[in-house]
Amino acid sequence: MDLTTFAATSAEPTGFTGWVISVMEALGSPGAGAIVALENLFPPIPSEVILPLAGFAASQGNMTLIGAILWTTLGSLVGALALYGIGATLGRDRTRAIAAKLPLVKIADIDRTEAWFAKHGVKAVFFGRMIPLFRSFISLPAGVERMRLSTFALFTTLGSLIWNTVFVVAGYLLGESWYLVEEYAGVFSKVVLVLAILAVVAFIAVRIRNNRRGEPAPQAEDAPTVQFARVSAEAPTQEIRRLR
Repeated sequence: MDLTTFAATSAEPTGFTGWVISVMEALGSPGAGAIVALENLFPPIPSEVILPLAGFAASQGNMTLIGAILWTTLGSLVGALALYGIGATLGRDRTRAIAAKLPLVKIADIDRTEAWFAKHGVKAVFFGRMIPLFRSFISLPAGVERMRLSTFALFTTLGSLIWNTVFVVAGYLLGESWYLVEEYAGVFSKVVLVLAILAVVAFIAVRIRNNRRGEPAPQAEDAPTVQFARVSAEAPTQEIRRLR
């Protein structure tokens, strides 16, 4: 059974799934790699659909399993390098200038982020390739901070290889039930999204609270009177007597 027959007789594919199927049928493994590269550049494109479909295509003989894994990993690297280039072009100074204009964001926040990335950048790139939503975005700070390109490429490839292998092999083993991978992975993606939203909300709430606490207390209207009351009335007289 080829992919088109599967699409017609099994689960009713969405428009995007149908497009992925047609590209893989036409181009094989390189087509799967090209779609994954696009997925890195446009995170709304779900790798949780592309990769299991590539595994299913391999199970049907449209491509080899090894070819599906290698080409999708190459696509991940190409997409990540493109985002790295965008981050490097943007540069550290421009990024800081943009961040400084954002509400509730302070330069100190940027400094802490840079310090954290300088210390944990390699781990962030490696593990970030296996976290939905962050898989693409982690390439931007790596480019901004000008992480060594060979290091970035190596750990991007390793992280992507693990992520892609798991999903492609799962699609290969499940065959016509490949969509189960998407369902379970979708739950994981939603959990990550909720956690990210909660983190942003918590950051905004804490920053607003700290800003309010940091406002200078209003001066009392009689403050100048209190200051003048501390001056002794006899002081000028004493100074005059000294001069005499």
